[in-house]
Amino acid sequence: MKKDFSKRYGLIDTLRGFALINMVLFHFCYDIFVVYGVDRWWFTYTGVIIWERFICVSFILLSGVSLHFSRHACRRGLIVNACGLLITAVTALAMPEQAVWFGVLNLIGCSMIITRFCQPLLDKINPFPGAGVSLALFAVFYGVPERYIGFFNIKLFEVPDFFYQFKYAAFLGFPGEGFRSSDYFPIIPWVFMFLLGYYLWHIVRRYRAEEYFRRGLRPLSFCGRHSLLIYLAHQPVLMGICFLIFGYI
Repeated sequence: MKKDFSKRYGLIDTLRGFALINMVLFHFCYDIFVVYGVDRWWFTYTGVIIWERFICVSFILLSGVSLHFSRHACRRGLIVNACGLLITAVTALAMPEQAVWFGVLNLIGCSMIITRFCQPLLDKINPFPGAGVSLALFAVFYGVPERYIGFFNIKLFEVPDFFYQFKYAAFLGFPGEGFRSSDYFPIIPWVFMFLLGYYLWHIVRRYRAEEYFRRGLRPLSFCGRHSLLIYLAHQPVLMGICFLIFGYI
């Protein structure tokens, strides 16, 4: 099937920009309430949890969609992974208690590489069952980092402790005792959300609906086109603002 390299899809950039702005606002609130201690229980509130999940799902779904438009997905995946490792290094040095270990950038980078290598097989699958199975696998394995298998938050049975005994298996979705990360998106289950986005664009193309995605809102589209740069820059800027308001942590 012909790849969509010729033009950008403004609506996808707009949606990514919208998700990015939500993320910046969320992190600003997190810095104020959690890092600076205004309300350390803020991230446990139901509305905040829903907001955070909405942002994450939006980014990962759109990343799966956008794989269709990448000429060099593996190289791009390595770059995104490198940016994720940079964030890990900076947070581990500057704020060890808020360090990021295998955050969303690492998840997206790895998902791009995995999907590209599996693409010949994935493209043989009808996109409707492909999307359905991806969503089902995401739901079933959603609790793996919490040591259970079920359906989203419904626990059916526990995963054996054996899988969580390996220190470096956290990136797969098996964090051991004492593992902590302020931004943690392991391959299991989140790669299946990435694949859902990948198959959703196949469905869009099957119905020849691509033209509906050509137009977008320019300010949001601009943010969406430069999402990686903004992602890398926003937290230092936010922490600088918080420092001006609150002073040292």
